[in-house]
Amino acid sequence: MALAGPIVAGLFLLAALYCGTDPFNHRPMAKFPGFEVYPVELPPWSELPAARDAENRLQKAELRFVNQVQGPESITFDPLGRGPYTGVADGRILFWNGESWSDFAYTSQNRSGLCDPKPSLFSYLENEHICGRPLGLRFNKKTGDLYIADAYFGLLKVGPEGGVATPLTTEAEGVPFKFTNDLDIDEDGSIYFTDSSFNFQRRYCSFISPEF
Repeated sequence: MALAGPIVAGLFLLAALYCGTDPFNHRPMAKFPGFEVYPVELPPWSELPAARDAENRLQKAELRFVNQVQGPESITFDPLGRGPYTGVADGRILFWNGESWSDFAYTSQNRSGLCDPKPSLFSYLENEHICGRPLGLRFNKKTGDLYIADAYFGLLKVGPEGGVATPLTTEAEGVPFKFTNDLDIDEDGSIYFTDSSFNFQRRYCSFISPEF
């Protein structure tokens, strides 16, 4: 028992050295040797908005579209204010015209009967890499084009009339995307988007640890 303390301490020391030196390049940014970190200055708490919703209106909000769409991810409105548009579990992007939902766009170039609606969300996981899973949607307000972050097909774009989206990129600096997640577009038209994993696709993330 007397040796247990030094052994545990030694193991912690080795773990700290491993994490600090990363001899096998396991850290998330190892594949991006030119990556640089920049500090972000946050305002002091005293300058943050202090307003609160005294009426708690979000809790009183109306729940819409129950049992009409499966697994909606991200909503957006087009430059004319129409919508919402949302990506759903079977890979479609749907449009609400004020009365009903209709198909607007698809991210997969190879949709088939495998992508038909299913009884539960988990039923889609097996074929998500074929049918697509649009997670992030944003319209370019100047062009009317819809930009899409699909978990499997990377960054795509479709015109104002919809249809099959055109792939834009599936990698950055030679590193393939594994889990493209969300995006935003600034006033200049520059696109910012996230890739949630270097190692695992979305369909495996229900069965692995959070260490992506």
